[in-house]
Amino acid sequence: MELAVSAGAELLMWIAGLVVVAVLLGAFFWGRRVQSRESRKPLPEEQPHLPEGGPVREVREYRDPDEVPQDGNRLLPHELKEGYGSSSTHPSASQDPNDHKKGRGSSFGGGGLG
Repeated sequence: MELAVSAGAELLMWIAGLVVVAVLLGAFFWGRRVQSRESRKPLPEEQPHLPEGGPVREVREYRDPDEVPQDGNRLLPHELKEGYGSSSTHPSASQDPNDHKKGRGSSFGGGGLG
């Protein structure tokens, strides 16, 4: 069984194909124009380098907690010591992880048998 395509449908397919090609070419040239306005890529010698002592390692240490005043008033973040909850700058006397485990408190949810 042969399917006949009318001349109008064939012309419409050619026009649609040309429109697709024109859109793709326009997108390509527009992308090249945008890319030419961007700053250039840095040269290899402009890239960051490792410090002379090698890579910087993570420092793990336990800090003393900051004491919260017990005057009965709530504190807002801007009223905290050194502002916005920054942690203490004093290292704890004990750096043993077992001394700093959570769940040893006596408050509700402290992990006891109840």
